[in-house]
Amino acid sequence: MNPLLAALSDQPEQSFAEGDCLIEQDECTGRLYILIEGTVAVAKDGVAVTKTSEAGAIFGDLSALLDVPHTAAVRALSPTRCYVVSDARDFLERNPTVNLHLCKLLARRLDAVNKYLVDLKQQFAGHDHLGMVDGMLDMLMHRHPRERIAPKRSTLRDPEITE
Repeated sequence: MNPLLAALSDQPEQSFAEGDCLIEQDECTGRLYILIEGTVAVAKDGVAVTKTSEAGAIFGDLSALLDVPHTAAVRALSPTRCYVVSDARDFLERNPTVNLHLCKLLARRLDAVNKYLVDLKQQFAGHDHLGMVDGMLDMLMHRHPRERIAPKRSTLRDPEITE
């Protein structure tokens, strides 16, 4: 963890009390949070996804990498300290040590999702609705990444929405 901490040593730290929100889902902050100590919970659309107290855990990465609003909410479950990177995208472009650490975290997340999907398929083998899950996964894996992130402009129905 020392190379990661060295790469973050010039970043400001922020403390959060139990119950404080680090990240609101759908908010655009451009920030990246790296957990120093404490415990946080991650929720998407109000559904608990995970909780962690692992020093070095990174939050806000999907928003920074995909240039989209935050995809989940992050709340402190205990007094928590994080490094806060204001311009996440620029910081990631300039810091290969943090990038490698983030790649490892993302690979672990992907591996966990893959294992979950295999387990799900094994549990529901032979059931009719498994075909729907297979179809959805196939569609997600083969669609152009930008299509998964935001609807095409022509599909926006509200004429007041501009970019």
